[in-house]
Amino acid sequence: MPFDKPAPDLTKIQTAWEKWEKGEEQPGRTLASLKTAGLDEVIKQLVAAGWAPKL
Repeated sequence: MPFDKPAPDLTKIQTAWEKWEKGEEQPGRTLASLKTAGLDEVIKQLVAAGWAPKL
């Protein structure tokens, strides 16, 4: 049975980042949380759309 990767969860991504900023999570745990929440897919979609940060 193939595994369908769930859609990215922006709320989980934001929560993981905020916990890291507050010092509540170690970097390794934060990276794992970002990965399982789908940050890689969000980045791929931003790159494909030509998004660039506003400076």
